[in-house]
This record gives sequence, structure tokens and C-alpha cells, in this order.
Amino acid sequence: MKQNNKAFYQERLHVIMEYIHNNLDHPIDIKTLAELSNFSPFHFHRISRALLGEPIGAYISRTRIETAAKMIRYTSLDMESIAYNVGFETPSSLSKKFKSHFGISPTAYRKNKSYTLKPVSQMETTLNIKKPKFIDLEDKQCMYYRMQGAYQTLDYAGAWEKLWEQVKEQKLFTKGIELIGVPHDDPKVTEDDKIRYDACLVIHKDAKPIGDIGVKTLKGGKFAVFLYQGSYKYFEQVYNYMFNDWLLNSEHELRDVPVRERYISHPDRVAEDKLKTEFYIPIK
Repeated sequence: MKQNNKAFYQERLHVIMEYIHNNLDHPIDIKTLAELSNFSPFHFHRISRALLGEPIGAYISRTRIETAAKMIRYTSLDMESIAYNVGFETPSSLSKKFKSHFGISPTAYRKNKSYTLKPVSQMETTLNIKKPKFIDLEDKQCMYYRMQGAYQTLDYAGAWEKLWEQVKEQKLFTKGIELIGVPHDDPKVTEDDKIRYDACLVIHKDAKPIGDIGVKTLKGGKFAVFLYQGSYKYFEQVYNYMFNDWLLNSEHELRDVPVRERYISHPDRVAEDKLKTEFYIPIK
């Protein structure tokens, strides 16, 4: 890309920011924002999070709260009217969010407008992640088991067990079998019950699909590969780093295919903070 990545994506983001600010008094559907942005559906939330410095849902919530704060300070509107104007169904809902964000209630702030509003800070996680290497992958054959539902609720151990059973039954074992995870959907865009995740074993012999175990090709291409060491529970922060600190300051453009995760360590044999995972970001 000849154009700076931040400027390139920022132009697309302006449309949805304008929509948000003009519709605070209505429910704002994340799917609508994704369509307005024309971002890849695979990467919408991560790109918008990188540009905004926070998840799109958090941006909407913060905008509502900050707009409410201005109304409390500079207008005489009652709390019920302010709540409705920024998209809350009840004043109590606004009060809860306002206090959680600023550490003071809306009523207390109205009585003491000299109070300096500051967001309640949150601790950042320090990540052990390497700079990316760039590789061109060939197509790879894999057996896969598809799961559907919120990522944190999926039975990953059960999926791998099913796949390894077929490796044994079909006598597919060889050196170089890889454990790959393909998260197809963004939980900030896709409803929980429709989120798809494929647990994949890259194999080197011909396999047959059977029951809920399928066989397919993982398409190759160019990838930026990041090596991360640490707990799986910090994957969201890893993605934030890759899309914010790296992608937007690089000259690379995303391909419209899902990311991949390659699990190098076995969680039953390695300490949580020593787990190693490679993240494959598809680029042109």
C-alpha cells in the first residue's frame, strides 16, 4: 500500500464514527457499523479497535457517557431526559455506567461541577511477543472439527481428542502434524451462537471425512507470523497489539481471509505462562 495504513483505514472509520455520534439516542447495531465501514468482516473489530484505541463497543459506551457528562455540566435537563438522549433506557442505567466509568454518580457530579472527571484506569498486560517474520505458505491439507458458540465456552480439549482419534484409526500419524485454530468470526460482530471455530490438524497422508470430522485445504499465501509466549487468556491483548502497534504502522494490507493460531505447546505439559502460540496474520 502506497498510502499510509492509518490514513487508509481512518477514512473508512470516519463514516461509522459519524453514524455513532448522530445516533446516540438509538440502539447502535455493530453489524450495521461493520457494513458501513466496508472493512473485511474477518477483521472489522480488530481494525476499528486499533484505530480507536479501544473496542468499538467501548467507544460507543464511552461516547454516550462523555456526552451525558457534557449535558449534566452545561444544560439543565433532568437525568431522565439526559439518559434517553444518550441511549439509556433508564436513569439508573446511566447512573451505573457513569459511576463505573468516572467513579462518581451523575447526581453527585451535577452538585459539584468543579469535580474533574477522569476515567477509572485499567491495568495493561505486558505481553511476551516477538516481532513478526514473513513467510509464504503453501496450501495444507487438514482434518478439522468445527465448533460453534462463544469462544470461551467451546470444548477445545474434546475437539482435539476427536481429531487425534481419527489420526489413530486412519493410521495418519507422521512427523510434522500441526495443531491449528481458525477463529472465523469476531465476537463483537457475530452473535455468540453463530461464532465458528475450526480445530485443525495439518496432516501429510490422505484422510477420509467421517461424521463431524471433515477434511479440507487451508489455503496458503503470505502471512506475518508472531510468536507469543503466555496464557491463552491474553489472546485478545495479543490481537490488539498485532493490529494496533504493528499493522497500522506497517505498509501491509490485510487479505480477506481468517487469521490462524498455531499451538506449539501442550497446556497439560507446560506452565500457563510458558505456553507458545504462533499467530498468522494474512497479508498481501
